[in-house]
Amino acid sequence: MAQNKNRGALPMLKLTLPIAMEQFFRILVSSVDTMMLSSYSNEAVAAVGLVSQYVFFLTIIFSVIGTGCSIVLAQYLGAEKSEKELGHVAQAGAIMVFFISLLLTALVIFGTGWLLGRYQLEEIVRHYAWQYFVIYGGCCCFFNAFSLLQGAILRSYGYTTEAMIVSIAANLTNVLGNALSLYGWFGLPVLGVPGVAGASGLAMVVSCILFFFFIRRRKDVVFHIHGITKVPKDAFKMVLKVGVPTAGESLSYNVSQITVMAMISTLGTYAMSAQVYTMTILRFVFVAAIAIGQATQIKSGYFVGAHQNEVVYKKVFRYQLVATSCSMIMIVIVNLIKNPVISIFTDIPEVHALVSTLLLYSAYIEFGRSLNLIYIGGLKGSGDVRFPVLYGIFSNWSVQVLLSYILGIKCGLGLVGFWLGIGTDETTRGLVMLWRWKSRRWEKHRLVE
Repeated sequence: MAQNKNRGALPMLKLTLPIAMEQFFRILVSSVDTMMLSSYSNEAVAAVGLVSQYVFFLTIIFSVIGTGCSIVLAQYLGAEKSEKELGHVAQAGAIMVFFISLLLTALVIFGTGWLLGRYQLEEIVRHYAWQYFVIYGGCCCFFNAFSLLQGAILRSYGYTTEAMIVSIAANLTNVLGNALSLYGWFGLPVLGVPGVAGASGLAMVVSCILFFFFIRRRKDVVFHIHGITKVPKDAFKMVLKVGVPTAGESLSYNVSQITVMAMISTLGTYAMSAQVYTMTILRFVFVAAIAIGQATQIKSGYFVGAHQNEVVYKKVFRYQLVATSCSMIMIVIVNLIKNPVISIFTDIPEVHALVSTLLLYSAYIEFGRSLNLIYIGGLKGSGDVRFPVLYGIFSNWSVQVLLSYILGIKCGLGLVGFWLGIGTDETTRGLVMLWRWKSRRWEKHRLVE
């Protein structure tokens, strides 16, 4: 039998702090990547920023399985299911990740040229984008997929510290690889964007190896290769039943973001670069909300699986208050020190001015984002996954994309118009998710008896 623990009694801080540190370090390294690339080429920044959305799109596809496994495992652990049942969930995830990663590798390698042809890009930007996406998004897809799955499984058992350690090691690998690729240290050739993509892929290989080590070390984490060909169909169905609609909300959001970026690309390379730099800075703002949201999902699964609905109902409100407070404090701090921060990324006056303006409007976005991250996390953890997906799809397209187009393009507000459209989507959607949690309709969506 798996080692039973009172998972719901795990302190929120013990879950959240390693996730926050992991997210912070990952964002820090990503920002260093952007700064390194900016010293190499402004066109490279725009190119990687563009295709990074598609890399995230691939991540969302794999999160269908990773998130599905995580939610099912959390409720199974709360309900104290057997080791055999826990093992089947993890094995089903591994089988699906394997075959999907092979398919996506082929699609990326052979379809990237066609995809980039849909954008109005300078030729050098198109070339850099093709190099990065084929190498990292395509050739390294398999390692990215298994890294995400193993991390999701470890976190569902409450081992967020191990996931943090893996993230730090992988990201340090990425930074070192980027430096060797861009700066020509030790007489090495400057590889540029292909080297940066290869460094990111190597980081995923390191991540997979370390996750494997930690999973083997934790005896209560059930993830064995033995018997993987005998996984019952019900395990696949359970993971997909939760994972597909759960990731659907994130998938819709990402596709709408890609659409918005395509519209922004018509404003020129400066606008695209400003968008990338602003989002890079804002990731530090919502790191706490992301961490609390992920921990909320895990805790909700434990409590709902253990039939402690009243406990989790009250706790989620407290989690949201903390997350929103953190986001609002951080956005004020960022705006107070924004000039030297922006100067780290760019010395182009036009781009600097655009980023400075967008940061003022970002409080509107971050307030709504904090609501979404917590209440959607609570709803997903409880098994109520369809409502956030359906409303998210509606809001992403009828509010974010449509309003961004009207304000940014038709009304001539440019990037500010796009920012207002994004903020309105985040805030109205966050308020609707708050209403859904207060309605307590999520209580009837429990996955286990």
